[in-house]
Amino acid sequence: MKGTVLITGASGGFGLLFAQALEKQGYALLLHGRDKARLQMTLDSLKQPQSHRVLLSGLSARKDVDEFIEQILLEDDLLGVVNNAGFGAWGAFEMCESVPQLDVLRVDLLAPVMLTHALLPRLKRQKGFVINVSSLAGETPLPYMSTYGAAKAGLTFWSEALRAELQGLVRVVTLAPGPSPTGFRDVSGAPKAKGGLFSTSPNIVVDAAMQNLSQGGGYCVPGWRHKALWCLQKLMPRILSLPIMAHYLKP
Repeated sequence: MKGTVLITGASGGFGLLFAQALEKQGYALLLHGRDKARLQMTLDSLKQPQSHRVLLSGLSARKDVDEFIEQILLEDDLLGVVNNAGFGAWGAFEMCESVPQLDVLRVDLLAPVMLTHALLPRLKRQKGFVINVSSLAGETPLPYMSTYGAAKAGLTFWSEALRAELQGLVRVVTLAPGPSPTGFRDVSGAPKAKGGLFSTSPNIVVDAAMQNLSQGGGYCVPGWRHKALWCLQKLMPRILSLPIMAHYLKP
């Protein structure tokens, strides 16, 4: 094995596909999640399950993240981190409980920052990599998923700044997909019909991230549909895009 890669949120969706792709490249994996049964399914899908390990932990509480970091710091051959864990909370901000809204910020933004900060010295020593799974939701304000958009905007800006700071030392990929059938909507509560026009296969998303990594890292919008959506976001003034998104996503 080349070394070890940590994948957060490895119990399905992009996390599962990242696990399969990285195993093919010869990495041992630390598969993180909260659902032991689903993590076992990810492990069972790999060709050499005996070479990988499962780590159960939440990421919404500071204590849990600190304890999780302590476990990861025991790995001397850590070469990479895939900050993939995340979720959203769909609905009007005032109607949603504050705890899940804050948990979105903690899991989607604060946990990746904390994990990467703790692990960066060994990633630099190994000339390793970081893949931050952000979203095109971070490119424009998102009514009715306001904290998710805020978290992903923060993740994208932090990840891109980190990439500039670590140029030549650690490869950093900022992955910014749009809609993709990963099960995210089931967790967030968003209607499945939303965003269907731009929906892109999870395989295309992960393949694009891996290709970007092989080229040294960068900002990665995967697939032509997501690129088209990104162009629309950049070209349309906010005064027009906000009411459109509010109407489209309104419960």
